[in-house]
Amino acid sequence: MKPETLNFFDKVYEIAKLIPFGRVTSYGAIAKYLGAARSARMVGYAMNGSHNKDVPAHRVVNRKGLLTGKHHFDGTNLMQQLLESEGIEVVENQIQNLENVYWDPSKEL
Repeated sequence: MKPETLNFFDKVYEIAKLIPFGRVTSYGAIAKYLGAARSARMVGYAMNGSHNKDVPAHRVVNRKGLLTGKHHFDGTNLMQQLLESEGIEVVENQIQNLENVYWDPSKEL
């Protein structure tokens, strides 16, 4: 499918699928990369609806590294468990050493 035929949510999913194992990005970074810098909340809505789409939504957090979308995952702590299984340290719902694991699509793609 050509990128111009994808809707916004599909474009978000395509970027999220590119986030490397053991790295995270933010809702705002995806929005900025897609040319919609003020649409971080829409990226969040896309992540909320990404179940059954093979999208690593657990790798998308807010700009401070907080697991703000964790309540959309099944189980009490699944988002944190998925991140920790990739070697990312999470303390009190916040990624530690965010600068070391942060992936910026505008710089990396």
